[in-house]
Amino acid sequence: MGCGMGKSSLQEKKSIRAALLIQRWYRQYVARLEMRRRCTWNIFQSIEYAGEQDQIKLYSFFGFLMDHFTPASSERNLISHIFHENEICRDTEWERYFCYKDIEVPDSYTGPHLTFPMTFCGVSKLVEAFKHKQQLHARYVLQILGETWRLLRILPNINYVSVSQTKEITICGDLHGQLEDLLLIFYKNGLPSSEKPYIFNGDFVDRGKSSLEILLILFGFLLVYPNDLHLNRGNHEDHIVNLRYGFTKEILGKYRVHGKKILKLLQKIFSWLPLATVINDKVLVVHGGISNSTDLCVVSRVDRHRYVSVLRPPKTQTLTNFLNLFSFSNKEMSTCIPSLDSRSKTFTQIVNLLWSDPMPQNGCISNEVRGGGCYWGPDVTEEVLGRHNLQLLIRSHECKQDGYEFCHNRRVLTIFSASNYYEVGSNRGAYIRMGTDLVPHLIQYQASRTCRELTLRQRYAHELSALRALREQLFVHKSDLIRAYQEFDPHHTGKISMRHWASATESVLKLGLPWRVLRSQLVSRTHYGMVDYQQWIKELSITEPKLEVSDTSILETMYRNHSNLETIFRIIDTDHSGLISLEEFRQTWKLLSSHLKMEISDKAIADLAHSIDFNKDGSIDINEFMEAFRLVDLSS
Repeated sequence: MGCGMGKSSLQEKKSIRAALLIQRWYRQYVARLEMRRRCTWNIFQSIEYAGEQDQIKLYSFFGFLMDHFTPASSERNLISHIFHENEICRDTEWERYFCYKDIEVPDSYTGPHLTFPMTFCGVSKLVEAFKHKQQLHARYVLQILGETWRLLRILPNINYVSVSQTKEITICGDLHGQLEDLLLIFYKNGLPSSEKPYIFNGDFVDRGKSSLEILLILFGFLLVYPNDLHLNRGNHEDHIVNLRYGFTKEILGKYRVHGKKILKLLQKIFSWLPLATVINDKVLVVHGGISNSTDLCVVSRVDRHRYVSVLRPPKTQTLTNFLNLFSFSNKEMSTCIPSLDSRSKTFTQIVNLLWSDPMPQNGCISNEVRGGGCYWGPDVTEEVLGRHNLQLLIRSHECKQDGYEFCHNRRVLTIFSASNYYEVGSNRGAYIRMGTDLVPHLIQYQASRTCRELTLRQRYAHELSALRALREQLFVHKSDLIRAYQEFDPHHTGKISMRHWASATESVLKLGLPWRVLRSQLVSRTHYGMVDYQQWIKELSITEPKLEVSDTSILETMYRNHSNLETIFRIIDTDHSGLISLEEFRQTWKLLSSHLKMEISDKAIADLAHSIDFNKDGSIDINEFMEAFRLVDLSS
């Protein structure tokens, strides 16, 4: 009897010990996955923000050309048209520009037919049509844009809205052209109406493939319920940003005949979007954030439509002040504020509202990561909210894994509504419901059905996509990397320590990543803790097109500045035909070489141009050119 009890007790101890071992193993496994998830997230976000910083640097260079080169200079002539902020200035002339009456809808058109004024039924038809991948006829697009422009012009810079016991308000963050997220929000929460008001907090466009459809749906509901649907401007409601991140290309692809006019009208509409919304005088909703100089009284008096692009300062502002606003130094934001004139202060207000991010430390410093706006701390939140008698700031602008994030003692809430933003499974989307208690109730979702069915291990598969993107960044900087590694290799052994590899890699890419943690996923072999960097560069498994050019360095410049080149191409392509001449191609490279402060020979440019002019007609298709130079990761 006693022996039986002893065996039972021993078996129970073994079971408990086994359970503890399994539990410890599982916790370590989950911790490793979480560490890998954070690394993946850092890679995606660092590359995204580096691209934004690149965009602002390029545009700063354009601004420098406009301010310092003579009007007759060829470089200035190439880009001057993007700075013509009011090409058509009188409202009567704009009315003619919005005219759609000479555009006929053919009998063969199978999409939705709209009647004006817009009705709930009409917008509902539009939603259903876009759900089934139908395209709206250009005549109706222009009609919606014209009506939206007329309405936006009478709206204030800051919308003041109220919620009641019977009417909650819904707040949505960035959508970035992902129509499936908007449709899912409407499915879960209901369509906008007088009983169900919405605030959409900017960044409706770019990156995704359905930016125009999102705009048309939101503009449609705005026309039907102007007091119950509110739109804030985001930093991507900017025609210069659209050149780089896809919206311009989307419009021209969908509307080849009327695309140029649609883009021009949207440029005007974006400049008229309100800058902020205040709920019950207590909750501020703005796309980016605030700074220590934020003053809602100043914001309310801004001539917002003058700022067609917030990347371009007012004409009275000097380049020095502009570079202070979009700076890449550690200078405190506050140090440049007193030197600005009143119009420049106004510009600063708008830049900070659309581009800024919160940080955990006190203070207010320039946002070096994005290249625009500022980082502000909890002390600034307390001061600005207290000064305006507000209790909460709701902002968007940053992708969050859970679709939302509180910070600054829960007085700042970031909301992001584009799920699967970096990759399927990378993040949830979320939106807010808020009633009279002004407590935010958060609803999360994932637009991809496939993603909801992923196992725990499969949910982290998107790290492969992040590593592919990172390998591409390493590949296009290979010459600079080798030079940086050689500084730690005075005896030319071809090997350096892991510490030196991590330090040199960060000094070149400047992405702020934990390189030593990422080593096992990037470097397949080490020898006694040393990295054979020459062999490692060869093993990055990236392929590139084989072209006969006299100067191979031009290819590396091409890969490294792929997005900048495409931006310049689309600026130079003034008729939006998608084609540029060989001379324009040469001028593009000359403009880029001026920006990069490097010499690129005419012969190298000519060789490259002729090698990709496949049909020898003297012109280059922009899309074909960019696709021809797309890097392919063989490791995938």
